[in-house]
Amino acid sequence: MDTHSAPVALLENLTGTELLAAVNAAVDLLDDKDSVALAQAASAWIARLEAVRFRALAQLNRHRDGARSVTQEVAFALSVTDNHAGALVATADAVITRLPRTLSLMDQGRLSGFGAMKVATATAWLSDDDARAVDALLEDRIADKNPEQIRKAANHAANTIDPDGAGKRAQQHREGRRLTLRHGETGVASIEVEDAPVEKAAAAYQRIDRAARALNTKDESRTLDQLRADVALDLLLGGQGGTSERTEVFLYMDLFTYLGLNNDPAELAGHGTVPAALARHIATGPDAVLRRIITDPLSGQVLDLGRDRYRPSAGLGEFVRVRDRECRRPGCHRPAQACDIDHSLPWQHGGHTNADELIDLCRRDHRLKDEPGWTYQLASDGTLTITTPTGQSHTSTSPPLHQPRPPVPGSDEPPPF
Repeated sequence: MDTHSAPVALLENLTGTELLAAVNAAVDLLDDKDSVALAQAASAWIARLEAVRFRALAQLNRHRDGARSVTQEVAFALSVTDNHAGALVATADAVITRLPRTLSLMDQGRLSGFGAMKVATATAWLSDDDARAVDALLEDRIADKNPEQIRKAANHAANTIDPDGAGKRAQQHREGRRLTLRHGETGVASIEVEDAPVEKAAAAYQRIDRAARALNTKDESRTLDQLRADVALDLLLGGQGGTSERTEVFLYMDLFTYLGLNNDPAELAGHGTVPAALARHIATGPDAVLRRIITDPLSGQVLDLGRDRYRPSAGLGEFVRVRDRECRRPGCHRPAQACDIDHSLPWQHGGHTNADELIDLCRRDHRLKDEPGWTYQLASDGTLTITTPTGQSHTSTSPPLHQPRPPVPGSDEPPPF
């Protein structure tokens, strides 16, 4: 066994299936007290393993000199979002270089990885020396505490160590303001202005609240919370006396579903599946524009865009976006309409500008493609294979618009569509 695989083999042994099977088999025999004790013991081991994971991620980050592609590789390897991967890498670097006592609490099973993230975030703006001072202050204050308690304690300690830097920190937070869209359960999503200046956020809420309360008459069926949400969306879309702006939202729905002949779910680009009834509600809105898409009956993949619609015919770029639906990097769900169209084989290396070699990549993943050690290969069937600098391969395929349909019995030809 080589030295590189020894730690991995040791960890696999530690969490072997035989040990887990024995513990799981005994769970049904536990009383309430022992059930709680077992949950606590499991949480302590999880914390210790998270410390191991942080050490491994910090080592990877050191080897790559903090290259931004580390985050994407970690997202692939651990099957987490890019944001979460970035937080893991940042925390790993912090606990190894600046927060050794926080890491020690994890080794003792007394602090979770999520709790360590709170400490890393609260001290990110401090110098290394001040971060270590905060780390020392917190050692006896955050063990066995919940994440909110840890966040408050860490922020208080950071402000105590560097009171003059608190204003700088607030400014940095305000400069990091951004708008995010988070997809929730079927048919819903959240828009959030993160790290907005507090005075502007408070003023915006008051304006929305006043408008909502003015609409909250005895004949209004919506709740006040619903009214606030509707007023906010109307303002963002140019309503409430403003000029409304039309924006494309791509909804993929079978014709029979649209006609109400079946209830197969539809798909909203960037969000995922939505129930048939909700899809019909969206598709029958006053500003809806229907589009005929021709698919391969055997694979369900897009072959062509129908030209019969109110707006100008689609070019190659629109075809690629409709076909791909989302960014083609596995795990990224940015709608294709907000992505760059890129050559899977770079133009300067012999790539061609045609549908067989073009893919949709969001701006971040477009840049990642040019990082050293990353390779992208697009097969003839549309499967994209991304190989990371460590040699791990991940694939994605444009989802079919419908389930593949078998050939007609007794015939070599597929059914008509």
